Amino acid sequence: MGVAAAKRDRTKYLYLAVIVAVGLGIIVGFAAPGVAVELKPLGTAFVNLIKMMISPIIFCTIVLGVGSVRKAAKVGAVGGLALGYFLVMSTVALGIGLVVGNILEPGTSLHLTDAARAAGEHQASGGGESTADFLVGIIPTTMVSAFTGGEVLQTLLIALLTGFALQALGPAGEPVLRGIGHIQRLVFRILSMIMWATPVGAFGAMAAVVGETGVDALKSLAVIMIGFYVTCAIFVFVVLGAILRLVAGVNLLLLLKYLGREFLLILSTSSSESALPLLIAKMEHLGVSKPVVGITVPTGYSFNLDGTAIYLTMSSLFIANAMGDPLSATQQISLLLFMIIASKGAAGVTGAGLATLAGGLQSHRPELVDGVGLIVGIDRFMSEARALTNFAGNAVATVLVGTWTKEIDKERVDRVLSGELPWDESMLDADDAHGGGTDVPEPREGEREVSMTKA
Repeated sequence: MGVAAAKRDRTKYLYLAVIVAVGLGIIVGFAAPGVAVELKPLGTAFVNLIKMMISPIIFCTIVLGVGSVRKAAKVGAVGGLALGYFLVMSTVALGIGLVVGNILEPGTSLHLTDAARAAGEHQASGGGESTADFLVGIIPTTMVSAFTGGEVLQTLLIALLTGFALQALGPAGEPVLRGIGHIQRLVFRILSMIMWATPVGAFGAMAAVVGETGVDALKSLAVIMIGFYVTCAIFVFVVLGAILRLVAGVNLLLLLKYLGREFLLILSTSSSESALPLLIAKMEHLGVSKPVVGITVPTGYSFNLDGTAIYLTMSSLFIANAMGDPLSATQQISLLLFMIIASKGAAGVTGAGLATLAGGLQSHRPELVDGVGLIVGIDRFMSEARALTNFAGNAVATVLVGTWTKEIDKERVDRVLSGELPWDESMLDADDAHGGGTDVPEPREGEREVSMTKA
């Protein structure tokens, strides 16, 4: 008990250090912008360390979850519910973005410069992927390339195939599941070591973005930036909060407080992908079953793009107004539906939303592509709100899907959110945090069935 308490205290100090590091990064960014920009590799290196762990964590989590469920139909039901929910919520996010964007009418007083036009052309050159290319791209070149390429959906596909194969093997597959369980514990151990570099990464990332952007570049763009943040807040606290309360009986504020450290991590790195491994571990600790977490969270990072939907909506209206070519109601709906289809896979990666915006305009309204340059100066700040909203949406989705499939221990949820079963990073090394790497799957499935009756 004494050793555990000491670890818990150290992790608290770690996140205090992150807060201090973010503050120092802001100060350095304003005081010495030239030096601050040179610190960008610190933030990039930390995000890359986290991204390095995503594929093995997703693979182990999904294989252990799917492999321990004896009925494949249950996995299909989880995936179907998750995708249906993602589609509905993306549409709601689009609608909210349209309403707020039309009220604010951002961009009407701006004028396009040659520098902004060049920036827009540069972004468009890296942005247009068709839906067919996206679907074909889900299939990796080899089973191994799914891990080396860093593609979440490719890893998800291989993990599902492996999990279903282990289901078909029955008892003969249990030694393989135990082996993957040991690998999972090793992977989470490595992740817990990487997390101690968080203050350094947060300092470098925040100093660089403040040094690059400064204050002057933000003044003329404050309307769309503030409007975007307010719109994201309305979506999270009003829409998601109401749904979470009505469906699962969970207080959104308590859930967000439980995930507070992950939000701080996202805010400092501007990438929701940096918190994906921790979201998987903390949702399982919360009481959602392993199959639900393993399918909903990784899929949500490519399909549950609530923040990205709002961003694409408001940015498109902003650019059209700034270019002097406002969109009619029909044009808004057709363009933004197209954008949602084109935006799959854009969540989590810093700057991907900007490339998606440019690629969507290039394919649908090429005369507006030059206007993307107007967004470049503030995209990093909008990226933070985008990532925070996407992350909150995926956390809520996991609880909702767990509730609909009766794969959640509501008693445990209440105990975790009330602080009776607190989380700390030392749990990344423990079985409780991520399903128990060394246990045979059958007893854990039985434990879950008992917990379901309590719910």
